[in-house]
Amino acid sequence: MEKKQAEKKPIGNKTTTPNPNRQKMDIKGYFRGIRTETKKVVWPTRKELGSYTVVVVFTCFAFGLGIWVVDSLFLGALKYILNISL
Repeated sequence: MEKKQAEKKPIGNKTTTPNPNRQKMDIKGYFRGIRTETKKVVWPTRKELGSYTVVVVFTCFAFGLGIWVVDSLFLGALKYILNISL
């Protein structure tokens, strides 16, 4: 008897062969996998978390200030070009 080769299915421009060793995972196995991967995460210490928070807040403030400045410049330019006075 001849073994049938797995039929290649095109995905985009690539062709792939199905993996016969891959098993369907049930919902329990899915959450077990999430739990396993979560245990591998290196969580920050309280001190690191505080410093990261300060960096994020400062960055948000800096970007907000920068966007406000650019917006004000554009508004001033449009007022000048269109001769608008408020």
